[in-house]
Amino acid sequence: MPTVVLAAPPRRPAAALRPEVAFFRSGGRSGPHDHDTAAKARVAQSIAELLGWEFVGELDPALPSRRRTYLVPTDTLPSFADARRLGVRGPGDLFGGVVPQPFASTKVISHPLVRPDSPAPRGWSAACGRQMQGAVLPGYSVFTAGDARIAAMQMLQRGAIRLKDPAGVGGVGQWVVRELGELEAHLERFGAERLARHGLVLERNLRHVTTYSVGCVEVGGLRAAYHGTQDLTHNHQGHEVYGGSRLVVSRGGLEDLLCEALDPGVRRAVEQALAFHRAAMTCFKGLFASRCNYDVAQGTDDDGNPCCGVLEQSWRIGGASGAEAAALHAFQADPALARVCASTCERYADDAQPPPGAWVLYDGPDSHGGRLVKFVEVNRDVDA
Repeated sequence: MPTVVLAAPPRRPAAALRPEVAFFRSGGRSGPHDHDTAAKARVAQSIAELLGWEFVGELDPALPSRRRTYLVPTDTLPSFADARRLGVRGPGDLFGGVVPQPFASTKVISHPLVRPDSPAPRGWSAACGRQMQGAVLPGYSVFTAGDARIAAMQMLQRGAIRLKDPAGVGGVGQWVVRELGELEAHLERFGAERLARHGLVLERNLRHVTTYSVGCVEVGGLRAAYHGTQDLTHNHQGHEVYGGSRLVVSRGGLEDLLCEALDPGVRRAVEQALAFHRAAMTCFKGLFASRCNYDVAQGTDDDGNPCCGVLEQSWRIGGASGAEAAALHAFQADPALARVCASTCERYADDAQPPPGAWVLYDGPDSHGGRLVKFVEVNRDVDA
C-alpha cells in the first residue's frame, strides 16, 4: 500500500510553532487515495523541508491557523477572493498561482476569439490572444456553437483540427476533427451551457510531435528555471499516458535560460514559453505564480510544414514538480551548483524497481489496482 502523508500532527501552542506548510486539495478532482494526490502531498512535504517549516498535512479551511502558512494547492486558485480566504496574498505564500477569474488558468486564454464581438466570459482579455499569436499554434477560442463552426470552416482548409476542452489535464478531453460533421457530434455532446461557461479551443493538429516542458519555480528565495522533454509510457490497460519528464534545471528565471547555449529547438520552445508567460502576466492584472510550467509542441501539420507553439500553461503543482523540488534541494545544499538534470519517472509494472538513491514519491496501486511507482532522480552531469 502507498505511503500517503496527509494527516496533520497534533497542534502545539501557537507561540511555540514554526511557520507551516499545508497541502490543500482544491478543485475536488482527487479521491483520498488517488496516486496523483499522494505524490503531490509528498512534494508538499519536501517543500516544507526546503523552507525549514513544519509540514502539517492537509489544510482544513474551517480551522484557520494563527501562524504563517505556506500553501501547496492541487489547482490554481481561481480568484483573488479565494486566495485571501486562504491567507495567500503573493507568490511567497504558495507553490502555484492565483488568477483573477477561473477561465484564466485554462487553455482557453491561448487563442483569440473568432470575431471581436464574439461572446466571452467577464474579464476576457482580447489583448492576450493577440500578444500570444506568435507563441501558440494557429487557433481560436469559442464560447458558442456558431463561433465553433465559423472557426472550423476557416481552419479545416489548412488541415485537421484538434478540439480541446480547456480544463482537460494530461491530454484528456481532446479530439481530432477532420470534417464539420465530426465537430457537430462533439458540440452536441458538449452542450450549449457547458460551452458558454467553459469554452472550447480549436487548434491546428500536429503530427510527429515533440513536447517540451519549460518553466520556473521560486521557493523561499531559491529561483530556478528549466527546459526538458516529456516521456510517454503505457499503463496496465495498454493506454499511452504521461511517463515522466527529464529537465535541465538552472538557477535564475525564464529569461536567464536564453543566455545558455541551447539547441535551436529548445531555444525556440523557451522563447515561445517566455512570450506566453509575459502576455498572461501583462493581460490579466494581478495574476501571480511561484510555479509556472508551459508545454510547447513542435511537429508538422497535415501538409508537412513545421509548426510549433505553447499548448497550455500550468500555474499549480504538476507531474514535474518532484523534479523541480529535488533540483531546489540540490541548489540549497551546494551554493556553487549552477545546473542539474532532474528527472521524474512513472512506471506501471508489478516488478518495477526504482534505481538506488532515487526519491520515491509513490509506490502503490494505480486507479485500476495495478502497481505504479513514481520516483525522482537528480544528476549533476546534465549531459549524462
